[in-house]
Amino acid sequence: MRNLRFVLRYDGTEFAGWQTQPGRRTVQEAFEQAVAAITREPRVRANASGRTDAGVHAVGQVANLYSRTRLSPEVLVKAVNAHLPADASVRRCDEVPQAFCANKDAVRKTYRYLIYDGRPHDPFARRFATHSRRPLDAAAMFAASRCLLGRHDFRCFETDWPNRLSSVRTITALDVARRGEYVWVDVEADGFLYNMVRAIAGTLMQVGRGHWPAAKVAEVLAAGDRRQAGPTASPEGLCLLRVTYPGRLALPADPPPLFVM
Repeated sequence: MRNLRFVLRYDGTEFAGWQTQPGRRTVQEAFEQAVAAITREPRVRANASGRTDAGVHAVGQVANLYSRTRLSPEVLVKAVNAHLPADASVRRCDEVPQAFCANKDAVRKTYRYLIYDGRPHDPFARRFATHSRRPLDAAAMFAASRCLLGRHDFRCFETDWPNRLSSVRTITALDVARRGEYVWVDVEADGFLYNMVRAIAGTLMQVGRGHWPAAKVAEVLAAGDRRQAGPTASPEGLCLLRVTYPGRLALPADPPPLFVM
């Protein structure tokens, strides 16, 4: 059995998330069926770096699976893509050590939340960015985000806390930037809680719209109360950019597609 690692991209709009769910269209099911069609193996189970929710996109999702196929990684990329739907694709494939796990071996993940604040709403952005009807102050959002860097208990940004053994995570990088009518929030961390990035984005948007002062975010973090944070931002603006692995397991960086700037 070979342990094969794949990097996937998908437009999450029409998917009910990554994880297989009875009666619902998911990325995992589409991917496993595509691989099975090529390898002719009756049971293909892919293990992803993490679950993306319904409507959430990915340009750097990583999954590994075990297979007896003798096809080369290069051939597998072409063959699997031929069996995937138009809103998903495999970017690359490589063979990794038997013990590799796409989820447990990940040391960091990076998400981008994309916001369009132009007027009127851009119909071409609606699948990949949330629309803010009020202009955002990206500089104020960046200033407010500084308190989130480092290791903290992020329960105030977790939906339905507690749903993990611990809500302590380390944010290693957080940036807020503007390009034209788009503002994005990039968050890199050693792990994420349920809806954590969307809750952070929704909270920072409260600052960007002028509803809250920048200092409010530090108060929310210290309070540890989800009710005091901003709303959970809508899923279409969220995209998994990359997953980082250590040492020889590291993946080369791919340029993001245009819709994530």
